[in-house]
Amino acid sequence: MLYNVVEIQEILPHRYPFLLVDRITELTAGEYIEAYKNVSISEPVFQGHFPGHPIYPGVMIIEGMAQAGGVLAFKSMDGVTKEDIQNKVVYFMSIDKAKFRAPVTPGDQLVYKINVIKNKGAVWQLDAKAYVDDKIVAQAELKAMIVDK
Repeated sequence: MLYNVVEIQEILPHRYPFLLVDRITELTAGEYIEAYKNVSISEPVFQGHFPGHPIYPGVMIIEGMAQAGGVLAFKSMDGVTKEDIQNKVVYFMSIDKAKFRAPVTPGDQLVYKINVIKNKGAVWQLDAKAYVDDKIVAQAELKAMIVDK
């Protein structure tokens, strides 16, 4: 484990119920991050998606991958301080080639594997994949930008 949820909250502005990364397990600055989220039946989203047949929404998987990518972007910045991070946020610019390959249900552990395709200044293009039990469940190309709050 590189970062637990408390340390992740020092990097990302997201909070319950919208912080969708529980741990960072691997990080190579400017290149790659691996993180996970434990999906629990106690997630508020399962109240309505779907009663009696809980399926974790694909958009939440995409958001979780984006949050992991945000940690990668922040931790890849040279000389960044905690104050710098607190004054910045990562915004989506685009989501391309999104595919959902299998449903995610309570009890699953979503593993996010994010590779940098390209980085130019504050703009990051990422190849994002989500796995459950080493089986790909979702993927997308994400583009995001780090901006001042």
